[in-house]
Amino acid sequence: MRRVRPGYLVAFLVLAVVVIVPTFLRRPPVPAGPSVVVVDTDGRERTITRDEIDRLPELCRRGEYQNQYENWRDEGVYCGPRLIDLLGEVSDYVSVVVVAADGYRVEIERWRIEDEAYPLVLAHSFEGRSVPDWPDGYRIAVLPEDGSVSNADYGVVSAGSYWVKNVVRLLLQPE
Repeated sequence: MRRVRPGYLVAFLVLAVVVIVPTFLRRPPVPAGPSVVVVDTDGRERTITRDEIDRLPELCRRGEYQNQYENWRDEGVYCGPRLIDLLGEVSDYVSVVVVAADGYRVEIERWRIEDEAYPLVLAHSFEGRSVPDWPDGYRIAVLPEDGSVSNADYGVVSAGSYWVKNVVRLLLQPE
C-alpha cells in the first residue's frame, strides 16, 4: 500500500476548498416544483414557479381544438393564467417561441397573445388534475368563449399546433 505524502493531501484539500466548493455554492437555486423559464428579449432568464403562477388571475374554460386532419381533440376544462399576464410588462417583443420538454416549438405572434377573442393561457390544470399530477404538464390552451378553436376560425392549417404540452420555456423574440 502506498503512503500519501502529507503535502499532497494538504494541496488536495486546498484545491477542494478553493475550486470545487465555490462551484457548488454558485449554482442557482433549483425552484421547488414545476416551473417555466421566460427568456426576455435581452436574454435575461426568469424562472416562474407554480407558486407565482397561482398568484396570477386565472381563466377557466372549456376548450378543444381542431388538428390538421380536422379532428377535434382534448375537450375539457382548462385553468391557468393568461399568457399576457404571465409575461408581465414586456413591450419590445413581436412573438413568443413556446418550447416543450421534448423540443417541440411553436412561434406565436404577439397579436395572437393579445387577442381578447382567443385568449391564450398557460394551463396548469385540466378537468381538475393539476401540474405535476397532470401528465401534459403546463400547456398552452386557446380558450375562446365558446371553447372551440377550429382551423378556419384561427386561420391556420392546425389550431392544435398551438396547444403545446409540457411547456418549459417561453422565448420572447425582439422587434
